[in-house]
Amino acid sequence: MMTGKWNESMSCQPCDLEGEPLPGTELKEIWRCAPAPANDKYQYTYFAHKLNSFETAPKGLLPSDSRLRPDRYALEKGDMSKSGNEKSRLEEKQRAEKRMREAKNDKYTPRWFNLTEEIAPTPWGDLEIYEYNGKYSEHRAQIESSTSLTDADPTTIEFNPWQYSDVAE
Repeated sequence: MMTGKWNESMSCQPCDLEGEPLPGTELKEIWRCAPAPANDKYQYTYFAHKLNSFETAPKGLLPSDSRLRPDRYALEKGDMSKSGNEKSRLEEKQRAEKRMREAKNDKYTPRWFNLTEEIAPTPWGDLEIYEYNGKYSEHRAQIESSTSLTDADPTTIEFNPWQYSDVAE
């Protein structure tokens, strides 16, 4: 049995097939949400801050890394107006790229995942299933073993998740 709230803590206890706690066992807390840093307006945990930090960015950061998103960066700095404008600009560029891909009759192919034969039923309809293809691990290993890469300032990398470089905004 598991009990708790995703934003507080989770506890579990071994149960029988009917869901009744096994004799001699007790409910044990297995996870507790860390407190948010003081004065954090978004109530991010320390872990979330670490994930979004350039300090934890790997060498050879991909231009598609979300740390580089201009809307996210503006939001982090508290500039809601710029964040909204950047988000709209990125969404429009994404729609323009989709239109260009459709005009060229190209099919979008993810770089790090392969489409499987499996289909998963969901309340929103059947969804195709993708699986990790291992290419990102190979890419990271190649970067990590490279001696030609310097530790460039990741904030100088322009966000670029686009398949086509010539998409008009």
